[in-house]
Amino acid sequence: MAATSMAAALAASLPAAPVAPTPAAPTYEAIPPSMSKVIDIEAEIPLQVVQLDGLVVTKILKHSKESSATVHGLLLGLDLDGTLEVSNSFALPHHVSDEDEKSAKSSARYQASMLRSLREVQADDSVVGFYQATSLGAFFNQNLVEIQAIHQEKLRHGGVVIVHDLSSTARGNASFRAFRLTPSFLDAYKKSNFSTSSLVNHRLTFSSILEEIPLQIRTNPLLGSFLESLTKSTPSLLPDTTPETARTSVLPPSFSSLDLGTTGLTRNLEQIIEAVDNYRTEEGNLAYLSRQIARERARADMYVAKRKEENAMRVAQDLPPLPEEDVARLFKIPAEPSRLESMLLLGQIDAYGKSLESTASSGLIKMYGVRSI
Repeated sequence: MAATSMAAALAASLPAAPVAPTPAAPTYEAIPPSMSKVIDIEAEIPLQVVQLDGLVVTKILKHSKESSATVHGLLLGLDLDGTLEVSNSFALPHHVSDEDEKSAKSSARYQASMLRSLREVQADDSVVGFYQATSLGAFFNQNLVEIQAIHQEKLRHGGVVIVHDLSSTARGNASFRAFRLTPSFLDAYKKSNFSTSSLVNHRLTFSSILEEIPLQIRTNPLLGSFLESLTKSTPSLLPDTTPETARTSVLPPSFSSLDLGTTGLTRNLEQIIEAVDNYRTEEGNLAYLSRQIARERARADMYVAKRKEENAMRVAQDLPPLPEEDVARLFKIPAEPSRLESMLLLGQIDAYGKSLESTASSGLIKMYGVRSI
C-alpha cells in the first residue's frame, strides 16, 4: 500500500501524458527544410549516458546520512544529444503512514510546490527521474518498479533511477548506478501479466527487469580545485614538531579501510536468510494457488468429458444432445498468480550474494595482511 501511495503521489505531480485525438485524413503539408531545426528530435536520440552533477552527489550523500528512514527524491535536469544531464535534486518527505491517502496528497502538493519554487528562481524544474538509497545492493522492490514505470510512461526519455548504496559508501567507496526498466518488462507490466507463459514469451528473469546505463559524475573547476587543495599537506604551525609531524593535512587520516568488516558480514548473512525465507514463503503461496487452479481445471475437464459422453449416448439413441454450458460460469477457475514478487526476491538474494562476495573477499585479504604483519 505504501508503494501504491507514493506512486500515486508522483503520478499526480508529473505532467499528464498528451492524449492525441483520432484525426481524420491528414491534410497538412510537409515541414519545410528551413523549419526542421525547430522540431524537437531529442526524443528520437537514444539515451547513452547519465551525467550526474557534483551538487546532486553531495545532496544524495547528505540526505542518506541524515535520514534513518527510506531515502528517496526527485532528479531534475535536461536530456541533450543522448546525455541525461542531472543538475539538481530535492528530497521527498518520508511519511510514517504512507498507506493513508492524505499523506499521498500532501506529498504531491510538496512536489508541486518545490517545482514551482525552482521555476520561479529560473532553476531546472524538469523531472528526469528519481533516486533511492539502498543497503547491500538490494534495491529490487515493488516501490521502485511502480515509480519507474510511471516515469517511463510520462517522461520523454523515460527517466532513470539512481541507486545509491549506503553500505558501499560506509566502506569508503561511494556507489551510484543508473537504471531503467527494459522494454520487455515494461510491456509485461503494462499488461499486468506475469504468468509463467508471459515470462517465457518476454524472456524475463530477475536480471532482465532493469538495464544499467553508464553514469559519470561532473564537477566544475572550482570544486575540483577545492578538492585538490584538501589532499595537499601543509607545513605544521606547531613548534618543536618531529619530522613525522612536520606537515599536516586538512583532512584527518581515515582508518576505515583497515576495518575487517565482520559486522557487515553478519548483517549481510541475516539479510540473505530473511530474503530466502521470504522467497520460500512466496513460492509456497504460488504452489498452493497452482494446486487450486489445477484442481478446478480438472473438475471442469471432467465435466466437459462427461457432457460429451452423454451427448454421444443421446445421439446414438436418436435424442437431441444437451446444450453446451459455459464452463467458466460453472467453475470459478482462478487466474494464474503473478510471479513478479518471486522475481524481485530472487533479485534481492542475488544482490545480497554479490555484496557478501565483495565484502568477504576484501575482508579475507585484510586478515591475511594482518596475519603477515
